[in-house]
Amino acid sequence: MSSHHTDESLPLLSAPADGVPAIVDTPESLAAAARDLAAAAGAVAVDAERASGIRYGSRAFLIQLRRGTAGTILIDPEALPDLTSIDDALRGAEWVLHASTQDLPCLAERGMRPDALFDTELAARMLGFERFGLAAVVGETIGVRLAKEHSNVDWSKRPLPADWLTYAALDVELLNEVSDLLQERLEQEGKAEFAQQEFDHLLDFAPAVYAEPWRRVSGIGTVKSRRGLARVRALWTARDRVAAAQDLAPSRILRDRHLIEVAGIRARTPDDLRRIPGVPGMDRPARVRWHKALSDADALPESELPDRRSPDSEASPEVDRNRVKVRLELMKPAVAAVARAHGMPHDLVLTPRHVKALAGRRTVGDADAVAAFLADRGARPWQIDATARVLADAAREADSGA
Repeated sequence: MSSHHTDESLPLLSAPADGVPAIVDTPESLAAAARDLAAAAGAVAVDAERASGIRYGSRAFLIQLRRGTAGTILIDPEALPDLTSIDDALRGAEWVLHASTQDLPCLAERGMRPDALFDTELAARMLGFERFGLAAVVGETIGVRLAKEHSNVDWSKRPLPADWLTYAALDVELLNEVSDLLQERLEQEGKAEFAQQEFDHLLDFAPAVYAEPWRRVSGIGTVKSRRGLARVRALWTARDRVAAAQDLAPSRILRDRHLIEVAGIRARTPDDLRRIPGVPGMDRPARVRWHKALSDADALPESELPDRRSPDSEASPEVDRNRVKVRLELMKPAVAAVARAHGMPHDLVLTPRHVKALAGRRTVGDADAVAAFLADRGARPWQIDATARVLADAAREADSGA
């Protein structure tokens, strides 16, 4: 069952209580919105609509806010790219977001960064909700159903249709009420401090930056040679350049699976790329572009070919892989047991990559050593308190058995 599923038997919330406000898209209306938000009190519900998979990058094309007497405000960040006045108006306020890591980067691009936040998706996961999409959480806490039929539309479209704006306004209509109800449950279950540490940690969130982003191409694991990797890199670079110039998602220029297929073709001329079964969009300019990328990669000397191992990958284990395997066979269930005791997913109790990295150390050490290792990797105090001793015990048992 999808995490975004919601109970169809619940009453549908089809329109905001106060109607859909006019879009803020002029300096004058932005100044008024900032004044209204600054004059209002309490937390502010925040959401952003992107056009991921359609436009290049992940910038926001609509930003929704709702706070007390200010009501709901819809801002067009394409018309108003500098939203530092809104950021100033919200100084010190708690922001309520759902799945905040999706929206924080695009909000920061517009000059908006929270001083405090509450993530309703994260809170729902910590409370053990089976479904934690916004519609599901609203249904579970308030007992109404949100329509989600416009979640994947092209938000870069202008003008935005009225029904899309209704959908967008509804996304912040109930967020503050939802956060209050979730906070009550967190306190009842003794998880409020855990959640607060997570929310504080999210204030510094930034999307991962990769030294070699071309290695993120889906299916690259099937490419075994360094020359093949050079071809993938060249195609990725050419595709990214075109995507940026045309403001299109790279997948709209050439899908990953097609890129991998093209990387494996030996083409003497651009026309050798004319007909590749299952690969669309091979017009003359595209054939010339991809052929040049392949030719450039094939002309590289051996010394300039990429390594098989990504610089972004975790360091190699300090002990043999069999020792790592034996440790993980005890450490993973130990973390899973802690997660069950807390009634939350195991990856919230501790990120799996931390466990794997710990298992690869020459010496795991006692609980204090494990706690120091986890702290260095950014684990929160509550996670360390919950897992350091059980991980140390599990590693000691695995090593003694081995």
